[in-house]
Amino acid sequence: MKTQHEVPGGAAPARAANGIETDALIIGAGPVGLFQVFELGLLEIKAHVIDSLAHIGGQCIELYPDKPIYDIPAVPVCTGRELTELLLKQIEPFGATFHLGQTVTRVERQEDRRFLVETSRGERFLARTIFVAAGVGAFESRPLRVPHIEKFDGKQLFYRVKSPADFTGKDLVIAGGGDSALDWALNFAQEGPHQAGSVILIHRRDGFRAAPASVAKMRDLCEQLQMQLLIGQIVGFEESNGNLAALKVTGADGVTRVVPLDALLVFFGLSPKLGPIANWGLDLERKQIVVNTATFETNIEGIFAVGDINTYPGKKKLILSGFHETALAAFGAAPYIFPNKAIHLQYTTTSPKLHKVLGVETPVFDD
Repeated sequence: MKTQHEVPGGAAPARAANGIETDALIIGAGPVGLFQVFELGLLEIKAHVIDSLAHIGGQCIELYPDKPIYDIPAVPVCTGRELTELLLKQIEPFGATFHLGQTVTRVERQEDRRFLVETSRGERFLARTIFVAAGVGAFESRPLRVPHIEKFDGKQLFYRVKSPADFTGKDLVIAGGGDSALDWALNFAQEGPHQAGSVILIHRRDGFRAAPASVAKMRDLCEQLQMQLLIGQIVGFEESNGNLAALKVTGADGVTRVVPLDALLVFFGLSPKLGPIANWGLDLERKQIVVNTATFETNIEGIFAVGDINTYPGKKKLILSGFHETALAAFGAAPYIFPNKAIHLQYTTTSPKLHKVLGVETPVFDD
């Protein structure tokens, strides 16, 4: 999948005096945002996509790239990474342009009813419609609050695992009590291609937010001496030659222990930030955007909200629910883009027009 800033020498999008002109601007490059590209594409609506993360995939890549997902229709099981790859392949015919590592800082209605949109990196867009598919907002990892430990960030202190191979054979300390902390502790403690030299899991209390099966497996591995569990708070660190050498951990008994390590993985969860979206004048309910379920349009004409960012009676925060919402949102947006055109429901199975859009041959059925 080509993205604007990943293709050296690639053709730049057409720009007007006030920015890049587009019929649809999607905020959020997670699974629902990607499928919004597809549903718009079937109606011959081109889209640009903005995401605060530096990569495509949203929560699926940020939270569980290698964790199995079982509730995608017709796909018995896939990882977050595989789902993202499948969606990218599906939307290839529509040539969406991605603008990553930036957030929307300003949205302003223009006299011609389009929206002027500006981002944190200075990009400007003139969009006829906007689709907010930002999950629960832009994510920020909750940091470890230990004075001066941030100087090891990205060197020996990590808030996500980009490549498990980077930690193979190392003495790891993993901090946290949720699914991410437990999943990675189990991954690195057990035999496999990325087994660590040692794994110590640190949590502030002997109770976990993770799946019970993961907690049970962790305790079993501790009994087998394949990993350790340490209940306590990280209160300081020791360094040697400019490197993080050990952590100081104070337990419930009041004793502070020194724990040597090669790398520290912190999974205290992600803090969602609704950010400037909260100031657009949208109707909000508990930091979620209220929508009309006929079209998933917000109280502002031309702005739609799909996926976990929206709320309505009976809302279920499921990927498949978000996929359904994108289809109705695309049809809801079409009149703004094609005001004099009748929009008819067509089926990808039988429509020659959609086959042309998708770049596939129309099948011939025998009588």
